[in-house]
Amino acid sequence: MATCAPDTTVKLLFAGPVGAGKSTAIRAISDTPPISTDVPWSDAVAGGKTTTTVAFDYSSIRLDEHSTLHLYGLPGQEQFNFMSAVIAPGAIGVVLLLDGSSSEVVQDGVHQVRRMKRLFPGLQCVIGVAKTDLSPHFSLGELYQAVLTEGCNAPIFTIDPRNRGEVTQLVRALLMLVG
Repeated sequence: MATCAPDTTVKLLFAGPVGAGKSTAIRAISDTPPISTDVPWSDAVAGGKTTTTVAFDYSSIRLDEHSTLHLYGLPGQEQFNFMSAVIAPGAIGVVLLLDGSSSEVVQDGVHQVRRMKRLFPGLQCVIGVAKTDLSPHFSLGELYQAVLTEGCNAPIFTIDPRNRGEVTQLVRALLMLVG
């Protein structure tokens, strides 16, 4: 009698500030519509982001017959940081997304790396920077040096979180690091 291989589940986290593209990236690569806890955002700017994640986003990707990749998007607002401790256990890595159009992208990167090191010590990470096309002054080198100073030698990619292929490449890079 043949035995069935047990299912392998892998858990990844998507972290970053509000508006970096976490929910969008998860939607882009998911096999099924994600579970989302987005609510109207009272601090929304006219013409900008109108909702925010207050607990988490969740979806999955079936890698093969026996393997599932579980994706959890953490909220970007500081007041919801407590959800990270609830969601993070069992995760093997973090996809950190940043908004390259923000004038504070380098400071955001440093802050997020410090936060990840505090909340998720030892987890591998990759960094994806969205909206770099909207900022002629964005410097990948400056961001890399800033996070390297914080002890984070993570690969950094510029991505469009709406693009399935680009988000998939980011996730593959993370899986290669932890593999």
